[in-house]
Amino acid sequence: MNQEQREVANRVMAKAQRQIWVTFRKEGIHKYPAALTDPGLADVQFLGYPHRHQFHFRVWIDVFHNDRDLEFIQFKRWCESLYNGHGAVLSLDHKSCEMMADDLYIQIAQRHPGRVVHIEVSEDGENGALIKYELTKPLNNIVI
Repeated sequence: MNQEQREVANRVMAKAQRQIWVTFRKEGIHKYPAALTDPGLADVQFLGYPHRHQFHFRVWIDVFHNDRDLEFIQFKRWCESLYNGHGAVLSLDHKSCEMMADDLYIQIAQRHPGRVVHIEVSEDGENGALIKYELTKPLNNIVI
Protein backbone atom coordinates (compact mmCIF):
# COMPACT_ATOMS: atom_id res chain seq x y z
CA MET A 1 0.00 0.00 0.00
CA ASN A 2 1.49 3.35 -0.99
CA GLN A 3 1.34 6.50 1.16
CA GLU A 4 -1.74 7.94 -0.59
CA GLN A 5 -3.68 4.68 -0.25
CA ARG A 6 -2.70 4.45 3.42
CA GLU A 7 -3.95 8.00 4.06
CA VAL A 8 -7.28 7.17 2.40
CA ALA A 9 -7.58 3.98 4.47
CA ASN A 10 -6.80 5.92 7.66
CA ARG A 11 -9.50 8.51 6.85
CA VAL A 12 -12.05 5.77 6.16
CA MET A 13 -11.18 4.00 9.43
CA ALA A 14 -11.39 7.26 11.39
CA LYS A 15 -14.96 7.85 10.12
CA ALA A 16 -16.16 4.24 10.32
CA GLN A 17 -19.23 3.46 12.39
CA ARG A 18 -18.16 0.99 15.04
CA GLN A 19 -20.64 -1.31 16.73
CA ILE A 20 -20.51 -4.38 18.87
CA TRP A 21 -23.27 -7.00 18.88
CA VAL A 22 -24.49 -9.51 21.40
CA THR A 23 -27.00 -12.35 21.28
CA PHE A 24 -29.15 -14.02 23.88
CA ARG A 25 -32.34 -16.08 24.09
CA LYS A 26 -35.36 -16.08 26.33
CA GLU A 27 -38.33 -18.41 26.39
CA GLY A 28 -41.67 -16.65 26.19
CA ILE A 29 -45.38 -17.07 25.61
CA HIS A 30 -47.43 -14.62 23.57
CA LYS A 31 -50.48 -14.43 21.34
CA TYR A 32 -51.80 -12.41 18.40
CA PRO A 33 -55.43 -11.62 19.34
CA ALA A 34 -56.31 -10.16 15.92
CA ALA A 35 -55.83 -13.64 14.43
CA LEU A 36 -59.08 -14.70 16.14
CA THR A 37 -61.22 -11.90 14.70
CA ASP A 38 -59.68 -10.79 11.37
CA PRO A 39 -61.06 -12.85 8.45
CA GLY A 40 -57.83 -12.16 6.56
CA LEU A 41 -55.95 -14.10 9.23
CA ALA A 42 -58.22 -17.17 9.28
CA ASP A 43 -55.40 -19.47 8.15
CA VAL A 44 -53.28 -18.46 11.18
CA GLN A 45 -56.09 -18.31 13.73
CA PHE A 46 -54.04 -20.54 16.07
CA LEU A 47 -51.74 -17.54 16.68
CA GLY A 48 -54.57 -15.91 18.62
CA TYR A 49 -54.05 -18.37 21.46
CA PRO A 50 -51.08 -18.31 23.85
CA HIS A 51 -48.14 -20.18 22.32
CA ARG A 52 -44.49 -20.65 23.21
CA HIS A 53 -41.35 -19.49 21.42
CA GLN A 54 -37.66 -19.31 22.10
CA PHE A 55 -37.12 -15.61 21.39
CA HIS A 56 -33.70 -14.84 19.92
CA PHE A 57 -32.26 -11.37 20.45
CA ARG A 58 -29.36 -9.76 18.60
CA VAL A 59 -28.41 -6.24 19.65
CA TRP A 60 -25.94 -3.95 17.89
CA ILE A 61 -24.79 -0.76 19.65
CA ASP A 62 -22.29 1.98 18.80
CA VAL A 63 -18.93 1.95 20.53
CA PHE A 64 -16.57 4.88 20.64
CA HIS A 65 -13.33 3.36 21.99
CA ASN A 66 -12.91 5.99 24.64
CA ASP A 67 -14.07 6.39 28.24
CA ARG A 68 -17.68 5.69 27.10
CA ASP A 69 -16.80 2.39 25.48
CA LEU A 70 -18.65 -0.85 26.16
CA GLU A 71 -17.31 -4.32 26.76
CA PHE A 72 -19.55 -6.76 24.92
CA ILE A 73 -19.69 -9.50 27.55
CA GLN A 74 -20.76 -6.98 30.20
CA PHE A 75 -23.31 -5.48 27.81
CA LYS A 76 -24.73 -8.95 27.05
CA ARG A 77 -25.00 -9.81 30.74
CA TRP A 78 -26.77 -6.53 31.41
CA CYS A 79 -29.25 -7.14 28.55
CA GLU A 80 -29.98 -10.63 29.86
CA SER A 81 -30.44 -9.27 33.38
CA LEU A 82 -33.34 -7.14 32.16
CA TYR A 83 -35.36 -10.35 31.81
CA ASN A 84 -34.25 -12.15 34.98
CA GLY A 85 -37.03 -10.79 37.19
CA HIS A 86 -39.71 -12.20 34.87
CA GLY A 87 -39.29 -15.85 35.82
CA ALA A 88 -38.13 -18.68 33.63
CA VAL A 89 -40.68 -17.87 30.91
CA LEU A 90 -41.64 -14.39 29.73
CA SER A 91 -45.36 -13.72 29.72
CA LEU A 92 -45.68 -11.33 26.78
CA ASP A 93 -49.45 -11.21 26.29
CA HIS A 94 -49.93 -9.64 22.82
CA LYS A 95 -46.38 -8.30 22.28
CA SER A 96 -44.85 -8.77 18.87
CA CYS A 97 -41.14 -9.02 18.09
CA GLU A 98 -41.22 -5.32 17.17
CA MET A 99 -42.81 -4.38 20.51
CA MET A 100 -40.23 -6.46 22.36
CA ALA A 101 -37.45 -4.64 20.49
CA ASP A 102 -38.97 -1.26 21.40
CA ASP A 103 -39.14 -2.23 25.08
CA LEU A 104 -35.49 -3.31 25.05
CA TYR A 105 -34.43 -0.16 23.21
CA ILE A 106 -35.96 2.09 25.90
CA GLN A 107 -33.83 0.34 28.53
CA ILE A 108 -30.66 0.57 26.42
CA ALA A 109 -31.23 4.24 25.53
CA GLN A 110 -31.67 5.14 29.19
CA ARG A 111 -28.42 3.45 30.17
CA HIS A 112 -26.37 4.27 27.04
CA PRO A 113 -27.73 7.48 25.47
CA GLY A 114 -26.43 8.94 22.23
CA ARG A 115 -25.75 5.65 20.48
CA VAL A 116 -27.20 4.04 17.37
CA VAL A 117 -28.83 0.75 18.31
CA HIS A 118 -30.18 -2.03 16.09
CA ILE A 119 -32.25 -4.80 17.63
CA GLU A 120 -33.33 -8.03 16.01
CA VAL A 121 -35.90 -10.23 17.75
CA SER A 122 -37.01 -13.51 16.22
CA GLU A 123 -39.31 -16.36 17.09
CA ASP A 124 -37.24 -19.53 17.34
CA GLY A 125 -34.53 -17.97 15.15
CA GLU A 126 -36.83 -18.41 12.16
CA ASN A 127 -38.98 -15.29 11.65
CA GLY A 128 -38.57 -11.92 13.26
CA ALA A 129 -37.98 -8.21 13.03
CA LEU A 130 -35.00 -5.88 12.78
CA ILE A 131 -35.52 -2.37 14.14
CA LYS A 132 -32.85 0.30 13.54
CA TYR A 133 -32.89 3.06 16.14
CA GLU A 134 -30.91 5.79 14.39
CA LEU A 135 -30.01 9.12 15.93
CA THR A 136 -30.40 11.04 12.67
CA LYS A 137 -32.19 10.34 9.44
CA PRO A 138 -31.18 11.79 6.08
CA LEU A 139 -33.74 13.99 4.38
CA ASN A 140 -36.04 12.00 2.18
CA ASN A 141 -36.24 14.25 -0.88
CA ILE A 142 -38.25 12.96 -3.79
CA VAL A 143 -37.47 14.54 -7.17
CA ILE A 144 -40.21 14.20 -9.77
